[in-house]
Amino acid sequence: MIKVILASNSPRRKDLFSLFGWPFEVIPANLDETRLSMEPADVYVRRLAVQKAGEIALYEKGLIIAADTIVVDGDELLGKPADEADARCMLQRLRSRSHQVYTGIAIMDVVSGGQYDAVCQTDVPMRDYSEVEIDAYIATGDPMDKAGAYAIQHPGFHPVEGLTGCFASVMGFPLCHVVVGLRELGFDVTGDIPEKCQKLLNYSCPVFGRILGKA
Repeated sequence: MIKVILASNSPRRKDLFSLFGWPFEVIPANLDETRLSMEPADVYVRRLAVQKAGEIALYEKGLIIAADTIVVDGDELLGKPADEADARCMLQRLRSRSHQVYTGIAIMDVVSGGQYDAVCQTDVPMRDYSEVEIDAYIATGDPMDKAGAYAIQHPGFHPVEGLTGCFASVMGFPLCHVVVGLRELGFDVTGDIPEKCQKLLNYSCPVFGRILGKA
């Protein structure tokens, strides 16, 4: 089996990638993630994912998988909050409205030279959570390392309701897109990844068939 490298230190991505059942190493990339002037969100996350994989490929030989996620509200990209006040502003801004989450993935087979990249866009409807709920959530510290200041999977806050897209992508790692990429590069992906994903996330996914071409 080829050496597999996940170019991310995100616990969420590690948990999701573990569903493949492959042994893998975690080697996070270290990049300047500054957005280019007037760079569209989908282009931005795709570029960063490709650059992350490319940086690891400079000194590692194997199968490298990288991802990047951004929260977009209107024309503004929301990254990780600078402090608790910034987190509160983001959560207040997103409340009772829908925004978009873009996750770019890049897969590089350094041995064969094969490469695949894609972007998953998901509309995310936020519920009408209260100020008390915001304060309690911020007090957990969870928002501080999350784009948009929230985790869709947080068991206490549950910020999202009525999602009809890819739950895993909002977490930062669209598994079905990774499956498509691996198959295009000639890798045999066994096991029912959509079933495992839905069981892990406790989510009935309406989009996996379309993504995997089974609809």
